Amino acid sequence: GIETNFGSYTGGFSVISALATLAYDGRRSAYFKKELLTALKILDEGHIGNDEMLGSWAGAMGQSQFMPSSFMNYAVDFDGDSRRDIWNTKADVFASAANYLKGSGWVRGQTWGRQVTLIGSIEPALFSLEIVKPLAEWHKLGVRRLNGTDLPIVDMSGSLIRPGNESESIFLVYENYRTILRWNRSHYFGGAVGKLADSIR
Repeated sequence: GIETNFGSYTGGFSVISALATLAYDGRRSAYFKKELLTALKILDEGHIGNDEMLGSWAGAMGQSQFMPSSFMNYAVDFDGDSRRDIWNTKADVFASAANYLKGSGWVRGQTWGRQVTLIGSIEPALFSLEIVKPLAEWHKLGVRRLNGTDLPIVDMSGSLIRPGNESESIFLVYENYRTILRWNRSHYFGGAVGKLADSIR
């Protein structure tokens, strides 16, 4: 939903041309040269045709916007047609996204985080992914569920974040949130993905 508006826009750039340009550019040429060679391997293996291999200006491909190296590591042929088609085959798209999250450390059965409220004030330095505390400690510091009730009594640790420093938007996030950030390192992205998943569930 966030990367491609549910597959309606996956980018109109030739992935090969985009990566060749970026490899020549010089700023991150080693990285993009490696991605270019990997993209050529994807073509050689027959997962997609060159005319259909479209993506972003930076070479991110398909509905999941994988770079070629992510494609090689995580894309899945879920429908069994011998092609890993993250452009058009929904079964492959969803299985590949799930495989990426699993490979990045997703813990099944745990939530990503929750919006919380504070009883009293809390030290601003505690709003950081670098600060990890057990839920019991956050409770002692005045962190409560959004409705004001106690945090769950479970053996989990988390971090307190305030995206954009908005006082009313405070979240207690867990390890699965960090996994989401491995896809895209934006708190807005991570929070949107988590909230969307909660709504779908």
